Amino acid sequence: MTVPPTPGPSTTPPELPELDIDFEAAAAPPAGGPKRSLRINTIIVMLGTLGSRLSGIVRQQIINLFDTSLTDAFNVASKVPNLLRELLAEGALVNSFIPVYKTLDAAERRKLAQAFSGTLIAVNLILMALGILAAPLIVDILVAQGGNVDRGVALYMTQLVMPFLMLISLSAVAMGLLNADEHFKESSFAPVAFNIASIVALMLLPRTATWLALGWLLGGVAQLVVQLPALNRFGLLPTPSLAGHPALRRVLVQMAPFTLTAGARQFLNIYVTRLLTSSQFAAGTQTGYANAEALFTTVNGLFVVSPVLALFPRFSQHAADRDWAAFRGLTVQGLRTTTFLAAPMSALLVALAPYAVSLFNLSRTFEAAKFQAGAGILTGWALALVPWALVTVLLRTFYARERTREAVTVSAVGFVLEVILYRLLVPPLGLLGFGVSTMISGLLMTAALILMYRRALGFPLRELTLHLLRVVPLAALAGLAAWAASRFLPFMPTPGFIVSGVVGGAVAGGVGLAVYLAGALALRLPEVSGVLRRLRR
Repeated sequence: MTVPPTPGPSTTPPELPELDIDFEAAAAPPAGGPKRSLRINTIIVMLGTLGSRLSGIVRQQIINLFDTSLTDAFNVASKVPNLLRELLAEGALVNSFIPVYKTLDAAERRKLAQAFSGTLIAVNLILMALGILAAPLIVDILVAQGGNVDRGVALYMTQLVMPFLMLISLSAVAMGLLNADEHFKESSFAPVAFNIASIVALMLLPRTATWLALGWLLGGVAQLVVQLPALNRFGLLPTPSLAGHPALRRVLVQMAPFTLTAGARQFLNIYVTRLLTSSQFAAGTQTGYANAEALFTTVNGLFVVSPVLALFPRFSQHAADRDWAAFRGLTVQGLRTTTFLAAPMSALLVALAPYAVSLFNLSRTFEAAKFQAGAGILTGWALALVPWALVTVLLRTFYARERTREAVTVSAVGFVLEVILYRLLVPPLGLLGFGVSTMISGLLMTAALILMYRRALGFPLRELTLHLLRVVPLAALAGLAAWAASRFLPFMPTPGFIVSGVVGGAVAGGVGLAVYLAGALALRLPEVSGVLRRLRR
């Protein structure tokens, strides 16, 4: 694809109209492109994400019933295939495969899918074997010497879960093929099958290290299998082949810079894992981190990733058609909508983190260290939600234009910076330092991405700034209202037990959301106005 020229005075983006949350006004389907409604696509993806995240919380609740020594070791073991899957599966497909795939006709798309899936399977087989053999070295890298995690259990579970890399890679191939043609229903609900299969296995099988790991693998099998009928129905089911394809090189070239990003992210994750397993933190901190991660990814996945996932095929189509006016319009819509949704969620998580983490305590006799770790980490991460919403949207605009090198360079530098910030901020701030570091790196990455976008296409910075100046203070007011409700309402239960978490979070969170929506109506924000118009239809 030809890189779009740097705009001169005659190509400066026009003044954009007020935006509607359904993405339709400024992002109509391109001629000859997909005809599906972005509003419907977004709703489907958000519903699938909601089902996935809620069932994921239930799965995490069941895992928390296991002994803490097992859950800490499991969270270390599961990091190993997770460190590789973004490079070989989800990240590669969403950000490298789809933009190339969209430029081909139907026959060539099928050939590319066959060649790509065959190559991916071969690479995964090699890495899976190496991972099992090198598990002792991997665990030594991840677990701090003399730390709070049982190395022997972590090693055993690492070898058991390694085949998950193959399962998630094949599932990502299926998901990528369906998403590229805007068939979001089957791919969006596939993670729900993963969680349901894992929950059933963990509830019925003994609470041992073996079955904790195998329950995770059974979920991976379910996530892959449920997508196969849809692939077959739409004629997208590929027959893996090691035969080459001319476009495969383009995909691999786009993937190459991911090595830099994946390496930086792995370095970050390794550093965090070693830090959490060190004697600086109590046993159970690793599990508390996983609990906070489950809640954060629920909110981020529902209100940030889902809209962006629905937008990405349309971004890719506009880029393939070189329709940069529509591309810019879709960019600002995505930024406004994700921040409108993410800002109040960020404020409410900061105010109510202990209530949210209480969801994982099915017994009143929960471990205090695990609970406090989860609440502290979640509070910090919540601060990073809006900056990372901006980063998530902006990165996809670079991937859609096949400007992968620029995007992953910014990402890699951001992750290295985050490690440095962890080193500087976690000792004085404790668990809160994780989120503050992530927030700072997210803000700096946003600034860099906006600058590069503006040089290439022009960027509607004024519209975005005015939007944030209204949304962020309003969200802060909503968070303050939720905090006040949790502290001063006489019937508000103390967080800790799941019942307290649900009751307290629902009441205080409801107060905060009411304040946010009332303020949005008073300010006449177009996002909430769009919702009300559709409700009146």
